[in-house]
Amino acid sequence: MKGNIYSLFVLIAAFFWGTTGTVQALAPESATPLAFGAFRLLIGGSAMLLAVWVSRELHVKNWSWPLVFLAAVCMACYQPLFFTAVKETGIAVGTVIAIGSAPIIAGTLEWAVLKKRPRNSWWIATVLALAGCWLLFSDSSNVRIDVAGVLMALGAGASFAGYTLISKAMMKTQPPRATSAVVFMISAILLTPLLWQSDISWILTPRGLGTSLYIGLIATCAAYFLFAKGLTGVPASAAVTLSLAEPLTASLLGVFFIEEMLSPSSWLGIALMMLGLLVISAAPRKQKTAEAAHMS
Repeated sequence: MKGNIYSLFVLIAAFFWGTTGTVQALAPESATPLAFGAFRLLIGGSAMLLAVWVSRELHVKNWSWPLVFLAAVCMACYQPLFFTAVKETGIAVGTVIAIGSAPIIAGTLEWAVLKKRPRNSWWIATVLALAGCWLLFSDSSNVRIDVAGVLMALGAGASFAGYTLISKAMMKTQPPRATSAVVFMISAILLTPLLWQSDISWILTPRGLGTSLYIGLIATCAAYFLFAKGLTGVPASAAVTLSLAEPLTASLLGVFFIEEMLSPSSWLGIALMMLGLLVISAAPRKQKTAEAAHMS
């Protein structure tokens, strides 16, 4: 039962992430992917840091600063890579490639670096979900291919997988919300100097401010707090697979709000993705007693 609750936290977070491409499309045209991603981290990181400071979850002891910096670099890279990929390849395709590649990368890294072989349910769910992603856009008339955009989406997937694995390691000594807050704030600091090279006057418009606040407070602060909590109860590779709900959300938003047309094979892809999510969500969670006692 507990494992299913943690899975639900990850799924809700993924739903919020799935709205980011659509929200970027609603932002002013002058909002570049770099600036939009930087403001996302700045607003979201500040809100997260304030929340953990008020709740007294933030402590200065037992931080592995090399890991913190590495996780921050991963998240700082993810923002411009993801939003540029979405802009170049389209909301649904960019999201599917970025998040669809992350489970394979995460599972491979977890196996190669941590010597931890993913459980059988991960393999089954990942195959189903990736097959669903492929079917979802197998109709070439619905896909806008851009080589540079695809490479950036793959880079975003690798960055997300790296962030997930490193965060999981840091949560052995730090509370999940504090971990996310510190990493995001440092990521924001890394990207903030680049804002001076962009026109950021768009954020002063109602549409610019509204989309930035949503992306920072809801799709970042709330979503990553939920994701961090979920990571305490599911393996990192399983959490990344559950995050495939993000491209599913992005696809459905495209259908119902942007009126994109999906072929029968695309709908079959959605069904396979849902089946993969059900497999990984229903799998029993076998956590070490020490880890569960520390995080509960």
